Amino acid sequence: MLGEFIKIFREFPFKFRVLVITAFIDTLGGTLIFPFIALYITHRFGVGMTQAGVLLAIFSITGLMGSLVGGALTDKFGRRGIVLFGLVFSALSNVSLGLVDDLTVFYLLAAFVGLLSGVSGPAHQAMVADMLPEEKRAEGFSMLRVVANLAWIIGPTIGGLLASQSYLLLFVLDAVASLTTAAVVYRLIPETKPQAPAGRPQSLLETLAGYRLALSDKPYMAFLIVSILMLVVYQQLYSTLSVFLRDVHGVSTQGYGALMSLNAVLVVLIQFWVTRKIKPYAPMLMLAVGTAFFMVGFTMYGLVSAYALFAVAMLLITLGEMIVVPVTQAVVANMAPETMRGRYMAVSNLSWAIPQAVGPWAAGLIMDNYNPNWVWYAGGILSAVAIVGFCALYLGTRQRVSAPAQPGVVSVEPAA
Repeated sequence: MLGEFIKIFREFPFKFRVLVITAFIDTLGGTLIFPFIALYITHRFGVGMTQAGVLLAIFSITGLMGSLVGGALTDKFGRRGIVLFGLVFSALSNVSLGLVDDLTVFYLLAAFVGLLSGVSGPAHQAMVADMLPEEKRAEGFSMLRVVANLAWIIGPTIGGLLASQSYLLLFVLDAVASLTTAAVVYRLIPETKPQAPAGRPQSLLETLAGYRLALSDKPYMAFLIVSILMLVVYQQLYSTLSVFLRDVHGVSTQGYGALMSLNAVLVVLIQFWVTRKIKPYAPMLMLAVGTAFFMVGFTMYGLVSAYALFAVAMLLITLGEMIVVPVTQAVVANMAPETMRGRYMAVSNLSWAIPQAVGPWAAGLIMDNYNPNWVWYAGGILSAVAIVGFCALYLGTRQRVSAPAQPGVVSVEPAA
């Protein structure tokens, strides 16, 4: 398997291989602390999970705001500088999170960290689109997913051991990982932004105003709306499922952790195989197929009670995830006009931020007031609606636009 990974890895351009390595280093640093952030807050400040939930919401909201700013800056000034800015300043602010001992200051600092961390996200995604041709982008995003999941297998294990000694050490190591990543990017990755069209350069305000074009791009916004329906269901994997399994079926945290480990290991082992198998088919149809796996897998949690069947449901969800996540990222990159990739990537974050904010809250209302199984029945219904939506998008966008993409003009997928 390692030999196959190396063989596939070598098929990509050198700059992209470096980007993959830096993504692993930076993600590994984040996984040292992120799984334990709620434990850290409750332990350090003596508060409950409500306050920890407020903090996670702050991270999500400010991260989205930073992403929107970063998308415009990426298209205006380039990718490399924004990536370096985000890495260096988030590293410094992360260390400060481990030093403060006032909860109010911690919240303010968390907003600052979320903002800075979000700034560089669109630049990272735009770099991938810049470096790879359209036909290789899904595989490129798959490779980034594999190394991210590998980091999630390694990082929390190390973080759990170190957390018992010092939480501050976790923040410091996360900062070291970010600064190491910044040094590698500075040394080995040049600017990837495509040459701007001839003419008067846009001002920053004009670049920000360009979000109107992305938001008025009807096929693109329709794609994001359908994606939101699908991702509201998917996000339950990381929020509601652990509580549901504990409270309804008595599954321990170790049991839930084992299911999540199954998810991560499967991604590392077979993500490339899945991506290459689906490569010949139209992306929108593949998104419909991946969502169908979600529909069956998540609905199962409302119908079964045996742990072995919970594992089968996780297997189905993971198969759907391995189809949906890289294909979604590739579709966003392919639909974005070359000169607006950063802003399109930033707008696409709405399809993740909205489910992160709405999904756990809506599921909590159902669990607290109705039959908890309805969380999963509702997930199956939303998935079915999303499947219809992706099929409709396939029928409406299967004719490729032959002219080069211009600002405000969408490049769509080929027919199957």
